[in-house]
Amino acid sequence: MRLALFDFDNTITNRDSFADFIKFAAGSVHFYIGVVLIIPVVLLFFFRLMRAGTTKEMMTAYFFGGWEVGEFQEVASRYSRERIPHIVRDVAMEKIRWHKEQGHDIAVVSASLEPWLKGWCDDQGIELIATKLRMDNGWITGRFSGRTCSGKEKVLRIKECYDLSRYDYIYAYGDNHGDRPMLEMADEKYYRWRRI
Repeated sequence: MRLALFDFDNTITNRDSFADFIKFAAGSVHFYIGVVLIIPVVLLFFFRLMRAGTTKEMMTAYFFGGWEVGEFQEVASRYSRERIPHIVRDVAMEKIRWHKEQGHDIAVVSASLEPWLKGWCDDQGIELIATKLRMDNGWITGRFSGRTCSGKEKVLRIKECYDLSRYDYIYAYGDNHGDRPMLEMADEKYYRWRRI
């Protein structure tokens, strides 16, 4: 048994899906106005005074807090199926196809939010481990349910979903420091598509 673990943003895709999804859902004008209005948050992140997960949660709350769940899910599903296919890397799709042909178990492990990744992963027939969004009585709170799926949290979530003792070999693919713990648990690891 073999397992392949893929980061999503900037590994499978050629850009960060978080900002791309906000532009898709809220429109480019609203996105840039929003970025200006929350510039203190953006600057704190830029100067590494605020963690990426906290920044994402604050931006999610700003742009989507108060949305009705059904409306948000519908937009997320459209993004997953209409937009993501246009931002995936050819090398990623080739590698995913290869793992499928070998009969390996495959999972996307992402700090991005589950709602807009799920449809694409379902269409590919691969599992998804991602940051979950908190919902309250049919409304989006903008807050996350649990921790952001990044860094050591990726490893914890992988171990919750998979009995790793069943696998004799693990592959991992990532592109930034938040993927390092996941890469370290793999037998064969790729950082920005180069084997390390």
